[in-house]
Amino acid sequence: MALPWRVYQMMMNKHPWKVQILTAAQQISKGMKRNGEGTLVGCSDVVSQQLIERRGFANHDTKRTFRMIAVGLTYVGPVLGVWYKVLDRIVIGQNKTAAFKKMLLDQFALAPCFLACFLALASAFSGHSSEEIWLKLKKDYKDTLITNYYIWPAVQMLNFYFVPLVYRLPLIQVVALMWNTYLSWMANKI
Repeated sequence: MALPWRVYQMMMNKHPWKVQILTAAQQISKGMKRNGEGTLVGCSDVVSQQLIERRGFANHDTKRTFRMIAVGLTYVGPVLGVWYKVLDRIVIGQNKTAAFKKMLLDQFALAPCFLACFLALASAFSGHSSEEIWLKLKKDYKDTLITNYYIWPAVQMLNFYFVPLVYRLPLIQVVALMWNTYLSWMANKI
């Protein structure tokens, strides 16, 4: 186990972007770049439907999974990709104060807007009217944001303080698989 980890570390130090792309399961398909967030959000929807909602594979809503992949590809991946780069430019440093500032910005500048847009976009991709989307936000936004605050501040403090930039993506992806499962359930519950 130690040898693969050392090889991974060596490759991350030599080629951080290439390794992060592979780690995120990015692929080139039919000339269109697919980012790892689409895969991650899609897998999370499968987990949501099968383990939380207990639909069974016979009743799995494949169109919903593809809609969630589209949300990951068009919204989650691009927004978070830009956000983490901007955040590292705004707050420079690896000490506790810098990590705390990054976490505060992440959780109070990005998270509220990001979650509202996620719920609205997922509902729009499902064909809901603007009135239905507004009702969805009124019904589920507050609970979603509160749940976010139970999880992400601690994860982001660890991420910004202890984890070097090149290793942040794998940590976030593990937590995001569980978080996106919750978001998929929230976005698609009636």
